[in-house]
Amino acid sequence: MRAPILTTLLAVSLAMPVVAGSQATQTTQKPARTPDIHWVPTPDAVVTGMLKLAGVSKNDVVYDLGCGDGKIVIAAAKLGARGVGIDIDPQRVSEATANVKKAGVEKQVQIRLGDIFDPAVKFDDATVVTLYLLNSINEKLKPRLMSELKPGTRVVSHAFRMGDDWPPAKTEQIDGINIFLWTIPKR
Repeated sequence: MRAPILTTLLAVSLAMPVVAGSQATQTTQKPARTPDIHWVPTPDAVVTGMLKLAGVSKNDVVYDLGCGDGKIVIAAAKLGARGVGIDIDPQRVSEATANVKKAGVEKQVQIRLGDIFDPAVKFDDATVVTLYLLNSINEKLKPRLMSELKPGTRVVSHAFRMGDDWPPAKTEQIDGINIFLWTIPKR
């Protein structure tokens, strides 16, 4: 009698969502579609450099599109900002959620499961957007950034540009890695 109850409890506990902030995700899901890139973590020095280049402060809402392990939004929260990480991969969302909890920044950071190309996934309240995507993905994302973000919003990218038609306002190098900064222009 005890084994069926334990099996049921185990099945229920595995199906329960993992929560960070107010967003819930299931850890056993597969991505809704194949991710555009393979996740590679951003080195700590580059995270620090990106947030510094963007001038992140306690007044900011930092979105990391393709947040991976949540490292960037956690670092932003430690600077006093609010952070939102969005990733298409439930495994990354689960990992980021655990990292947010471990860092003790659940009140400042939300991790969301979502496709950054899905119009239902909103990031229009961002004051800073961070990216570690490919040039082609940045270029594909650029129309959304330009149309949905408020003028003055800063966009910072680890290693990849936005195309020749939108040169970065600033470029810095951290440990041999380029980071780029753009500001959404007035319309």
